Amino acid sequence: MAIKLYQFAISHYCEKVRWALDYKGLSYETISLLPGQHVKTIRKLTGRESSVPVLDHDGHRVQGSREIIDYLDETFPDNALTPADPEARQVALAWEQRLDDEVGPAVRCYSYHHFLQRPRVVVPLLAAGTPFYNRILLKLAFSRVDEIMRKWMKINEKTAERSRETMEAYLTELAHAYQEKPFLAGDSFSRADLAAAALFAPMFQPGQYPVPWPKPARIPRDIKVWLDQWQPQIQPLEKLYAANR
Repeated sequence: MAIKLYQFAISHYCEKVRWALDYKGLSYETISLLPGQHVKTIRKLTGRESSVPVLDHDGHRVQGSREIIDYLDETFPDNALTPADPEARQVALAWEQRLDDEVGPAVRCYSYHHFLQRPRVVVPLLAAGTPFYNRILLKLAFSRVDEIMRKWMKINEKTAERSRETMEAYLTELAHAYQEKPFLAGDSFSRADLAAAALFAPMFQPGQYPVPWPKPARIPRDIKVWLDQWQPQIQPLEKLYAANR
């Protein structure tokens, strides 16, 4: 059995899959790609869009974090992330879809809007896990990289502000949910909790993440101020991550 995960090391959607694989105790190889250069590789693998993550299990390829978790639970049922109870399953899947569709893009947009203004900080994050010369290439072409990323992900002052509001709304909702009970769906850890903690992980920079997180002094001021303000709501997700990752 050979499992390969094609990823961006910095991607929180890829972290969802890394966490799911580790949670199930599966051995796998990560293949980190450079944003932009990944397009040819991923389209060759899938024949479809160029998004990551992509899982290759003995030649069977699955694209997208939700679809990969579906596949892992079906193929490797031990340590299931999808609740068996129909009601809990429905709740878990609904939470995961909302988090994927709204929180994931919001965290990405808000973070990149500020970090793209600091090339020396963001380049090592984008190139993490790839050959060393990619850092040089990114530095040399950074103005173009910045332009493409902002256009591709619709990143600007207005979208970053809306993303911040989305993050705050979800952090408030999640904090209330975790005050009432330890898990979002049913009475055990599920893909809903995994999605919540993984997608917000860039906000608390866990050590298990395979990137060189910037030291506090190098984090953009706007993000530092926001993190200090929202630390009480972020902390339950950080604890959830630490306990289950």
